[in-house]
Amino acid sequence: MKQGKKNLETGGKKISRRKFLGTAALATAAATVVPRHVMGGQGYTPPSDKVNLAVIGVGGQGTIHLNQFLGMDDVQIVSVCDVNELCDYKKFYFGGVAGWGPAKNLVNESYAEQKNAGSYKGCSAFVDFREMLQKEPGIDAVVVATTDNNHAIASMAAIKKGKHVYCEKPLTHDIYEARMLTLAARKQGVATQMGNQGRSMEGNRLVREWIQDGAIGDVHEVHVWTNRPFGYWPQGVNRPATIPSVPRELNWNLWLGPAAFRPYHPTYVPFNWRGFWDFGTGALGDMGCHLMDTPVWALDLGQPNSVEASCTPVNDETAPVGSIIHYDFPARGSMPEVRMSWYDGGLLPPRPVELEEGRRISKDGGILFVGNKGKLLCGTYGDNPRLIPETAMKAYKRPEKTIPRVEGIREDWIQACKGGTPACSNFDVSGPLTEIVLLGNLAVRANGRRLNWDGEKMEVTNYDPANQYVRRQYYGGWKL
Repeated sequence: MKQGKKNLETGGKKISRRKFLGTAALATAAATVVPRHVMGGQGYTPPSDKVNLAVIGVGGQGTIHLNQFLGMDDVQIVSVCDVNELCDYKKFYFGGVAGWGPAKNLVNESYAEQKNAGSYKGCSAFVDFREMLQKEPGIDAVVVATTDNNHAIASMAAIKKGKHVYCEKPLTHDIYEARMLTLAARKQGVATQMGNQGRSMEGNRLVREWIQDGAIGDVHEVHVWTNRPFGYWPQGVNRPATIPSVPRELNWNLWLGPAAFRPYHPTYVPFNWRGFWDFGTGALGDMGCHLMDTPVWALDLGQPNSVEASCTPVNDETAPVGSIIHYDFPARGSMPEVRMSWYDGGLLPPRPVELEEGRRISKDGGILFVGNKGKLLCGTYGDNPRLIPETAMKAYKRPEKTIPRVEGIREDWIQACKGGTPACSNFDVSGPLTEIVLLGNLAVRANGRRLNWDGEKMEVTNYDPANQYVRRQYYGGWKL
């Protein structure tokens, strides 16, 4: 189906293209679609079976998304958007160059090659996502891969126009935004997904199945750790003092989004923004939605009752170099209270005594479940779960696999966009998870105080100054 086409003729009636893609009655409407074997041979995907996709934020991670979606037969990338026309990522792990210029070229050149055509010019490019959403009505779904600071406003703008949304982790910059996105997506009935890819992987499913099977008994303690930000971006630093010129390729005001104005500095762009409170959410926001998802899902953890942190010095500009954060969760049905402890900046939990001599826990990141009958250890995305010691693993009779498996985090979302079951990390799942993760940053900024938390009201009940971080102030006329 061509970009911008608003209606499909189906049995004498007109239905919107979006409804066509999002309804469970797709098979009924498919009578109007010429079979793929007739139109293009085996493996051909008719245009009406494709999701027209736009990507907002085509820096390092956004370019990774582009390359993945370009390989999907049922996706057509129709537009890209970034506040940067061209940016050098060679010094970062993404590598190469990025921005709307390289992204547009990548899409057009890829489709030209796929179609065996001399050229292809079907991908548009924008600097402002609002303009893109206004001028490209044929978009079915968007991927948001901006700074944390802009996740919510871009995702909400798309949701309000009825677009399906895939948003990078953390879903939002603050707790209030996560709640609002969850409610808006539910109301609009759009297909959503957060980019915490571990939720789609085998390891996380095994961990939940084993925990629910009673492999280590009642779990009352969880330890979660990451080496971030070590070696990735600076934290515990102050605002740069110099004021260099803004590169001509960058729209600095749009990059700032709803944050208060400050002068441009290359310290922020394109990558080191993660440690600055105004733009990112530190190591916790970067990796918490990966690591904490495993215990939150496996143990059916809801909102915690309280949270407290101890950390290296905190300032008003950036997150600390390292922190330890304790979340206390109430009992759930027959499951006991749980304390989940987070460690970042290279800090690690005590080494479990059950671990064999010479066997190490990963310093990069991992998760340790402590039950009354044993312990379970796994990697950042639930990778390679094992009961410890290894003798316990070998003696354990694994239960049947009961949780549906999915092909991948992106593929899972595309199927949801086309009327399939809700994606595995849809906003009803990832919104509450993001709230839990970001609550830890309130504790970090509370100078060692234990915060009592009312999750339903999104309110710290015993230290009001911390509530200013639940919902930040927007500047520059931006609204959610």
